[in-house]
Amino acid sequence: MKDRNTPLIENEMTAKLIRHPLSPLTKRAGIALLALFLVMVIGTVGIKLLTPWDWVYSFYFMTMIATAEGPPGQPPSVAADIFIAVMAFVSIGTLITAIGTLFGPYLGYLFSKGVSFAEKELEKKKLKEGKSSSEKDAFDEDPGA
Repeated sequence: MKDRNTPLIENEMTAKLIRHPLSPLTKRAGIALLALFLVMVIGTVGIKLLTPWDWVYSFYFMTMIATAEGPPGQPPSVAADIFIAVMAFVSIGTLITAIGTLFGPYLGYLFSKGVSFAEKELEKKKLKEGKSSSEKDAFDEDPGA
């Protein structure tokens, strides 16, 4: 049995990854993935109950709806049509939110690094242009006049 003072995660690199502010392994990410899982389960069960399709085709149909690919076939009843239309809105929204939650912090970090790099490059360009124009002015002046 482990001592209370022994860390649960013994690998230091893994511990840093989990505690890092840009880590996708956060509570928010877990909730986002759980929401996506629940929406997919509810959609699959609902489609299975409203249609004569088997579980695999119901899951496949729900996956096509959730990823905005479109339905692979026509649902057999009006009730199934209405349920699938509602699930399309809910599942696409949940998927977009989950992707934003998982990758948003990292994309924000990359964007800020890109802006910082671009600002530095513009500053270098301005300095270079300033030097070349001051050198040009020095050559334009007539030293003998």
